[in-house]
Amino acid sequence: MTTDPTSPAGRIAASKNIRFYLTAAQPCPYLDGRRERKVFAALDGQDATELNDSLTHAGFRRSQNIAYRPACDMCAACVSVRVPAEQFVFTKRWRRVLNRNRDVISNIAHSHATYEQFSLLQTYLQHRHFGAGMSDMSVFDYAAMVEETSVRTHMIEYRVTNEGDRLIGCALIDTLADGLSMVYAFFDPREANRSLGSFMILDHLRQARNIGLAYVYLGYWVRGSQKMAYKTDFRPIEALGSSGWSNLDDLLAKI
Repeated sequence: MTTDPTSPAGRIAASKNIRFYLTAAQPCPYLDGRRERKVFAALDGQDATELNDSLTHAGFRRSQNIAYRPACDMCAACVSVRVPAEQFVFTKRWRRVLNRNRDVISNIAHSHATYEQFSLLQTYLQHRHFGAGMSDMSVFDYAAMVEETSVRTHMIEYRVTNEGDRLIGCALIDTLADGLSMVYAFFDPREANRSLGSFMILDHLRQARNIGLAYVYLGYWVRGSQKMAYKTDFRPIEALGSSGWSNLDDLLAKI
């Protein structure tokens, strides 16, 4: 497919000789009655890590060795968002979440899938996303999601220290030149009082600060989707618009 040469993706394509492809339309998983299409490119070769950085900055997300972003007809509800780690304020609300998880430790693991992780993922999908696209994922599909990568990727495991190191959460993370990109995260939904989804984001904001990275990339906030509304709880938050990254509130004020 051809790409607008003035767009971020177009400039990347021109400089790196990348080919982009467009998927067929299918039902949108976030907004009823909408149809989604995606533009994607392969992440391979010696410059895969640099390319993943560039495409993430241009609003793409990674899945295995593919980078993709929405390219839907007559819809721009999906907005790439990131949180500036140094500017983020750990309010009383967030300190309470951290305190409720003070018995949880995070361990960095290689991008190697385990049956323990897959079992937790199945529990998460059954409770949170039953019948959705990933609900029929096999252990081999999961292994591909975690292990098939040509970029700087790792897994964070979250375990309860006083319960025999029981696994309660996992996050697949890309390390970019300027931040951490949360590719996919899942957790034990039976631990509702812990607010584990929020806790993992908070933990990555702390990690980004500790290693001197500016941002935590949260993927897409989908305007009008309750599933994605939680992302705007983390303020200040930046969004990618036609003029680059800016404060989400400023971007929405222009729409």
